[in-house]
Formats: sequence, structure tokens, C-alpha cells
Amino acid sequence: MRKVLCVEPVIFIYLFATFLTIPLVQQFIYRRLWEQEFNSTFVSDSNVSHCEQNKSSPAYIKQKEVQEKASVFNMQLDLTGAIPSLLVAFVIVANGDRQGHKRSLVLPSMGALISGISLTAISYFSLSLSVLFAVAFVTGLFGSIATFIGGGFAFIADSCHDENQKTTRIAVVDLIFGVVSGLAGLSSGYFLRGIGFSWTFVTASLLHVINIIYIVFFLEDTVGVSEFQHKAPVSAKELLRETFSGVYMLFKTAPHKKRILIIVLLFAFMTYMFTMLGGSSLFTLYELDEPLCWNEVYIGYGAAAFTSVSLTSFLGVYLFSKCLKDIYIVFIGIFSYIGGMIMAAFAKTTLLMFLVRVPSLFCFMPIPVLRSMLSKVVLTGEQGAVFACIACLEAVTGSVSISVFNILYGSTVAWFSGFSFLLSAGLCVIPLTVLSWLLCTSWSGEELALLVPEEVSSIESADS
Repeated sequence: MRKVLCVEPVIFIYLFATFLTIPLVQQFIYRRLWEQEFNSTFVSDSNVSHCEQNKSSPAYIKQKEVQEKASVFNMQLDLTGAIPSLLVAFVIVANGDRQGHKRSLVLPSMGALISGISLTAISYFSLSLSVLFAVAFVTGLFGSIATFIGGGFAFIADSCHDENQKTTRIAVVDLIFGVVSGLAGLSSGYFLRGIGFSWTFVTASLLHVINIIYIVFFLEDTVGVSEFQHKAPVSAKELLRETFSGVYMLFKTAPHKKRILIIVLLFAFMTYMFTMLGGSSLFTLYELDEPLCWNEVYIGYGAAAFTSVSLTSFLGVYLFSKCLKDIYIVFIGIFSYIGGMIMAAFAKTTLLMFLVRVPSLFCFMPIPVLRSMLSKVVLTGEQGAVFACIACLEAVTGSVSISVFNILYGSTVAWFSGFSFLLSAGLCVIPLTVLSWLLCTSWSGEELALLVPEEVSSIESADS
């Protein structure tokens, strides 16, 4: 059977199933907590949503308590899955340089399948919400989304020999990420309205089954089978040592200039991800609360609005890259995000909340550009190591940021629900400051925008 190196369908299916599930889990938790607090069945249709707006009403106070409990529960759930997925992502993705990246794709897909089946059982049999913690931990043991995304980008970096093609395909994957998240978010409201929680989770599980079949039988690995067979088997201890030594040597043997570039770019990537993931993760709870009081369909519309943001961000990367250095494209994206978050903090009507996406048109641009810049700084044999670092940073940053912002939202929702959005916008000063310093240094200007692996060797020789 002829196999292919086209990993984009795998990423599309996995992300669609994942982002179809995420808002449903948040709403499932919110509804179950709401029912426990009010001791009645949660009712929602196209015109009515349980949302008390009279601040003097006892129901309003209980509603705020549900918001606080839901935010804390989501934080605890994210941490439970993030802790095991961190080590798994680091080991699996880093070893992809020697053992191929297919396992970085198939293991998270299997974990997501187990999660989908478990969520189906929890919703259908009305099991306790505490079971979700066991599901999150088991899913984390399979690597979760951090391993999948890290493996996907490393797969593309290994299979592309042309730097322009690599940048384009990385940008395309980030475009898929945004478009699919919007489509899945839009679909989730109609799935929930039409077939309920259980059958929607079944649908997501079937998509993961299709994905596993494609990965195993149709996707060619970046490392040939013959290369595995000629290598002597190593113990788990030696494998773990090789994994950490590969990442360690990436920084240890690199000359000063290259090491500074990698560290600064990773730090900028991490801090921007922290602010963006933390702020955007609160949208569902913010929209469920007064004065918006959105139901599941409107929440789906809001998620789908990010589809246009992903498209404009992709077009922005494509067009701006023809006339601007990469670092300036990152600046534009960060300022775009700041504008959107400030507007979201004061959005009190449905129309204004949808218009939040207008200043955010380019907010996704920094992610693919920073990934591409990091990929260009390192050599071909170091792609797995650098993407393992990125995957770990994404896992840690995502979990910590979501936890921090959920706690913060729970603490401030009673007096100003938009405070967390303002804080998210303010924290963008950190990556802006770091990148501004990098831009102002005497050696980073032209080389940062033009650096490719072929040039790394000459730079290393010059530094030596």
C-alpha cells in the first residue's frame, strides 16, 4: 500500500473532534453544577437561557457561585491532565528525530478516543463529575493535544526541505487550527441542541477512530522502518537519557548567538501563549453570565467567529511576510490581541461581543511566525528537540494560564467580570518588551528575519 506524507488531514480531524468536545465539556460541567446549586433541571432553548440579571435576587448570588465553582473545577481538571502529558510530550516528540513522528500522532488520538468513550458514559449514565479527573489523567498519559501538535509540526519540519514551503505549511496548520476550532465551536451548539451530549461525544469518538486508521495505515513516517531495524534496541533508561541529552545538547553546544535566539524566541512564544490561552479560555463562562446570557447556539456562533480571525491571520502572515520581517509581523499580531481583549472587557451586548473579533483580526499571527523562526534557527537534526521544547512549553503554559485565569475570573467575576481580559492584554507587555530588546540588539536585525538552517552552520563557525 502506497503511503503519503500528508499530515494535514490528520490534524484537521483531530482538532475538529477535540474542539467539538471542549466547549461541550465546559457546558456540561456548568449545567451539572447549576442543577446541583438550584436543585432543578437546566433549561435552554433558542430564546431562553437560565441567567438571572437582577443583582438583588438570591438566584443572582447563586449564579455567581456557579460561575466560581465552574472556573475552579475547570482549573483542577486542566491541571490533572497536564501533569502527565508534560513528560509524555517531551519524551515522544523529542525522540521523533530518531524514531519518527507517527507515534506522536497516534498515541494522543488513542487517548482522545478513550476520553470520548468515557465522556459518553458519564453523560449517558449521569455519573459523578469526579470521574472526569480520572479521564483527564488517563488522557494525559497518552500525551494529549500537546504531544499531537508538537508531533504534527515536527513531522512537517522533517518532511519539508524547502524553507519557504516549511513556513507556508506551518502557517497552513495554524490556519487549520483556527478554522477548525471555529467550525467545531459553531457545530457544537447545533450538535448539543439536536442530539445532546452523549451522541455528540460518540460522534467525536468515531472521528478519532477514522484518524487512527489513517495514521496507522496511510501515513508514511518521517523515519523509515529499515532505519529502525538496523538500530540496536536500547533500554528505557538509555532512551530517556538520549531524549534529554538531545534537548540539552541543543543549548549546550550551540554558540552564544544561536542560544540567545532560541531562548528569547521560546520565552516570547511562552509568554504570548500564556496571555492568549488564558484570556480566550474564559469566553464561554463570560458569555454564559449576565448581561450576555448566551445559550449554546450563540456560544457556537462566538466560537465560529474566530474562523474569520484565523483566515485573516493567515492572510496577514502571507502578505506581511512579503514586505516585513518576521518580528514585525509578531508585533502586529500582539497589538491586535491587546485591542480585542480590551474591547472584550467592556463588551456588555451581543453585538459588541461579536465585534470583539474585529480588532483581533491578526491575533493568531505571532504563533506560526514564532514557530517558523525557531524552526529556521536550528538544524534539520534538531527539529524534534526544538519542537519538543515548544510542545512542553505549550502544555505547561496552557495548563498554568488556564488555571491562573480561571482562579482569577472566579475571584473577580462578582465585581468586574472583564478584569481578567484587561490583565491578559496588560501581560502582553512582556513578549513585546523581550522582542523589542531582541530587535534593538546589534546582531539580531537582519539575521533574525533571514536566518535559515543552511546559514546556521556559517554563523556557528564564525562564533567559534
